[in-house]
Amino acid sequence: MAKRTDEQLVAEALAGSKEAASELFRRHWASSWRAAYAITASRAAADDAAQDAFQRAFRALPSFDGNRSFAAWLHRIVVNRALDLVRTERRLGALEDSDEPAADPFVDGMRDHELFAALAALEPERRAIVTLRYWLDYSPAEIAELLVLPVGTVSSRLSRTLQQLRLQLEANHV
Repeated sequence: MAKRTDEQLVAEALAGSKEAASELFRRHWASSWRAAYAITASRAAADDAAQDAFQRAFRALPSFDGNRSFAAWLHRIVVNRALDLVRTERRLGALEDSDEPAADPFVDGMRDHELFAALAALEPERRAIVTLRYWLDYSPAEIAELLVLPVGTVSSRLSRTLQQLRLQLEANHV
């Protein structure tokens, strides 16, 4: 049987197929969790943000318009939930100490502890842009659409953030 597209799975899920909904979850859980983890810098917060994002996405599935990919639509929800969680935690008190990346298939791209520590020190909004660009491979134009920002803002924030990361990593090796 040919692999069904996300759009086909969405249509089947809307028609009541639990199997289609489960397949959408399996396809997109890892990338969604990675994005939430990179933004929150906490495994527990990433679990919460990603799970909540999936619940919200499935409740809002009837409003999915199909003009962009399901993955992009879902990642926008994930990023927004992760940012909301970080902002809430910041208001209530500091997030728990950032978890060290461990041997886990979901954090393969983040095994470099120095880089992860440098990313964790960034403002959540900047972590979101770096995560979307380098872990989820979105273009600056796609990131701008996901985060509802001008492309120039995304590009300048990405450039400044990369320079900040470079300086921080270089300072660690002086």
